[in-house]
Amino acid sequence: MMWAAIICGLVFYKLIKRFFYDDDILDVEGSDHSSALFSVADRLQKLYGGNVYVGLRIPDADTSSRQSIDIVLVKKEEVVVISVKNYSGILTINGDGTWACEKTSSHKVERHPDPVAEARKQASILESYLEQRGVALPEGYISCKVVLPNPKLCTIAASSLPSEVVTHEEWVQLKLGPKSMFSSWVKNPFRAGKKDMQESIQQNLNFVLSTAPIWDRVELKANKYVLGEFLEFKGKQEDLQALSQIRRSKVERITVQKTSMFGLAPSRLQVLYAFRDYRTEGASEPEWKEVTVRSSTEIIFQLENTSKVRKFKLSSVISLTLSA
Repeated sequence: MMWAAIICGLVFYKLIKRFFYDDDILDVEGSDHSSALFSVADRLQKLYGGNVYVGLRIPDADTSSRQSIDIVLVKKEEVVVISVKNYSGILTINGDGTWACEKTSSHKVERHPDPVAEARKQASILESYLEQRGVALPEGYISCKVVLPNPKLCTIAASSLPSEVVTHEEWVQLKLGPKSMFSSWVKNPFRAGKKDMQESIQQNLNFVLSTAPIWDRVELKANKYVLGEFLEFKGKQEDLQALSQIRRSKVERITVQKTSMFGLAPSRLQVLYAFRDYRTEGASEPEWKEVTVRSSTEIIFQLENTSKVRKFKLSSVISLTLSA
């Protein structure tokens, strides 16, 4: 009887896990960093308005490669390049500017290049890219910040950190208003300048950044995001044929809808995909098409800045956004 009860319990556990949970979203490598980016970007949008661009891949003419930039905040009279470091542990800064994070449980030390120097370089690369695309920013228009949003990070001598660094304590205390700490981001050297010049810069900035290269992004259940590069779908031949119209050159975004009864995992999924609209003027609402595929169909996805490849079941995916 005891062994029968144990076996029944294991079977019940497997069924519950199969129907109500998904291994893809329990521990997704790379999702902590990407999810932190979108969380920071969402809060910046709510606090300061303007336009926020996440996961940019800006061409660097000096290295003939692309520079990843976490977030770019565009507001009146300012552009801010924001690097998000989701570090945890005890943070110390070495004499050479590198950062060291010691895990409190394992005492393992992770070393990182100077994130402030990296953010300054990213701001310089972005400024050069904007200039190449016809947007020459006035001096002092662009700046950078490094945000540390993780509450599990303890900073030693936080007062000695560079002014570009925003600690978790400072981050959670941010409020909208003239006395907000982030008001110091705005240098406002052109507040007395011509309004039409400011509006022209804003329009050009937003156009260039909205058409700049970005990472592909997968939105998963449980408010998780992953940035990287979509490679292909994997599944039954019938489903791959149905998805064959979803090509980067044609499709910008897909969303997955699930139809299930009593909370059970569905055997088939509705996949909606929107075609790109390359018109620069008169753009309309995207045209959506729909196909139905098995829930076992997978997305093959390469994580940003690595050679690691992950598989995500469509049943765990909310949306997939593809760069042009």
